[in-house]
Amino acid sequence: MEPTNKTAKQLYEELKQRGATAQFGYGRKPMLVNVDLQRCYTDTDTFTTAYGTQAQIDHVNELAQCFRDKQLPVVWTYVAYLESAADCGVWGTRTDTPDSLQNVKIGSERAELDQRLVIDAEKDVIIHKRMPSVFHETHLRSLMTWHGCDSIVVTGGSTSGCVRATVVDGLSNGFRVIVPEECVADRYESPHYANLYDMAVKYADVRSVEEVKAWLRTYSAA
Repeated sequence: MEPTNKTAKQLYEELKQRGATAQFGYGRKPMLVNVDLQRCYTDTDTFTTAYGTQAQIDHVNELAQCFRDKQLPVVWTYVAYLESAADCGVWGTRTDTPDSLQNVKIGSERAELDQRLVIDAEKDVIIHKRMPSVFHETHLRSLMTWHGCDSIVVTGGSTSGCVRATVVDGLSNGFRVIVPEECVADRYESPHYANLYDMAVKYADVRSVEEVKAWLRTYSAA
């Protein structure tokens, strides 16, 4: 492989311009999975771990309403642990700084879903997860079976962490995966675009949120 001095963003933009990657498609019925849009990752005024933007929240809210309008399922997830961190596992042993994972406690401000999110308390599903992938030891897959979904649209953060883990698991479980580019975020630009590139090449269809919404407007249940 020839060496390159191009940034991850440049490589990703070139990939988009080429448009040569084959697409998996939207499938027959998608589910929206919004990954960990909780305050420790979205409240930039309070937490140093936060990286979300108002634009991302707005896009996710609009997309969620598009799903509801079509009677399609909407899922929100958050990660949080016991005060003792006894349920965190090896993942939480990486560091012991105030901002580290095992310090996202159940019931804490860090664990709260962002207050700007528009969540339908009667219909939307909220999943408490403990590992990167939303599929790991949760009932997401059984929910997809119940609703007859064969694809997932994934938003949230981080692009290089829980989003990517969910995308890879989604594909590994036999589902088509779509990532609306404007609906995912990361703390730093380089891993964000590097993982968008990887997902677009290998694991998912990375599309603009406007394209996803346009497709949803044409969707009708079979």
